[in-house]
Amino acid sequence: MKAIVLSGGKGTRLRPLTYTGAKQLVPVANKPILWYGLEAIAACGITEIGIIISPETGDEVKAKTGDGSQFGAQITYILQDQPAGLAHAVKIAQPFLGDAPFVMYLGDNLVEGCLDGLVDQFKTNTLDALTLLCEVPNPTAFGVAEVDETGRILRLVEKPKVPPSNLALVGVYLFSPKIHEAIAQIQPSARGELEITDAIQKLIDLNHKVEAFKLRGWWLDTGKKDDLLEANRLILDNYLQSSIRGDVDESSQISGRVEIGEGAKIVNSTIRGPVSIGRHCHIENCFIGPYSSIADGVTLIETDLEHSVVLQQAKIVGIHQRIVDSVIGQRANLRVAPQRPKALRFMIGDDCQIDLA
Repeated sequence: MKAIVLSGGKGTRLRPLTYTGAKQLVPVANKPILWYGLEAIAACGITEIGIIISPETGDEVKAKTGDGSQFGAQITYILQDQPAGLAHAVKIAQPFLGDAPFVMYLGDNLVEGCLDGLVDQFKTNTLDALTLLCEVPNPTAFGVAEVDETGRILRLVEKPKVPPSNLALVGVYLFSPKIHEAIAQIQPSARGELEITDAIQKLIDLNHKVEAFKLRGWWLDTGKKDDLLEANRLILDNYLQSSIRGDVDESSQISGRVEIGEGAKIVNSTIRGPVSIGRHCHIENCFIGPYSSIADGVTLIETDLEHSVVLQQAKIVGIHQRIVDSVIGQRANLRVAPQRPKALRFMIGDDCQIDLA
């Protein structure tokens, strides 16, 4: 069995962070979102992985993720010239996939647990498609499955006005080679894309074996700021282990589960976990509250921060109001300007959101 992981797209819902980088590389608990999926795939014994990349961010994904050796896998990068749909991604990956069954995993998803149960059901029942489903409160926002009492999928509907169920397609699929024949028989949708839901529906219409696997844990699509913060909270809550490899002076107080990377310096600060702090950070005269992730090379001085994600090499100095529920981009510089008269001065990029109290 092989796998393909989708890491293209433009990440419009996470702008301005994704103007200059891939949304799948935005960190959650100081690890790129994409890597959680790669680890889950490798953990169930699948070592041949193709990553679908776009022209805009493909080089960054390659540079960051490498050849796959850190995951115990071998990665092949597959260029998708234009965002023409999930089924199109499968189509261009066919030379890599050959006649092997495969997992398809959307690289901006975070799913609790491993994939062993899905793989076992797929193999045991000799299926042609298996889709991971999750109960959601707002099924009109997703692709939705209608499932019978045996777990067989009857039909799929994309963002229905009247949903047949509350079971949303999570973005993890297993396919036999028959999916290639189904994709060859479908046409682009109204938005000009080859939809994987149409290809799965074609398998259903042709009486191939298509079943569902209901997720028992949590699932998050990290495409929006609040979803990213919630993913960060869940990962810190469930997986963070205390590890202090940096320098913490005697006037600082550390409580709860806190991870501090090599070369980091904590001076006269209070840190209440769960908190993840990367390498070579400088934190001085600060309060860092729960559910915060601070990436490598960040400088925080005289700053209070809680339930936030700060990306690489950002610098926040002398902000005398607590920063909460925030995502601060790479190399961002927040400071109190010394000029008089007292006023707010901004240079703000496209699609930013700033709330002032």
